[in-house]
Amino acid sequence: MSLTQVYLGLGSNIERETHLRAGLDALAKFLVDIRCSAVFESQPVGIKSGPFFNFVVSAYTDLPLMELDRRLKFIEADNGRYAPDRKGLPLDIDVLLYGDLVGNFDGLVLPRAEILKNAFVLWPLSLIAPERVHPGVGQSFATLWAEAQIDQELAPVAFEWNGQQLTPSNL
Repeated sequence: MSLTQVYLGLGSNIERETHLRAGLDALAKFLVDIRCSAVFESQPVGIKSGPFFNFVVSAYTDLPLMELDRRLKFIEADNGRYAPDRKGLPLDIDVLLYGDLVGNFDGLVLPRAEILKNAFVLWPLSLIAPERVHPGVGQSFATLWAEAQIDQELAPVAFEWNGQQLTPSNL
């Protein structure tokens, strides 16, 4: 069975460390070779809430795109994403890239537009996959980040998962 490389964006603004670690633990049950970018704190975009922690995960999967997306929705639900009384966003997991797919797949548009719009997606993606080429734009993520003119402030934050420090001290 062949594996497809995927990039996922994770974010949380409620009990951030708890929900992000729970999300990673759940992803580790069905993804292989998980690598994480540095974790950044950012102000919310498009909603009124407290600051977010965001980062990008690279991994491999044998799941078809829509099954992967379905499982991500279950992980979000398990962390209270769709609870009627929630007061923020406990866990958000988005498929940013699935192999080199480009297009609309049952409402899931790839590559995800937020890659080019949000610093909290593009900067971590440029760190974890600097030479990878954006399949829709044809430029590397490092080049896209270097040329980005996105007016959002990010702050690297210390974050540990499974005994591994995700954010290097030299950022």
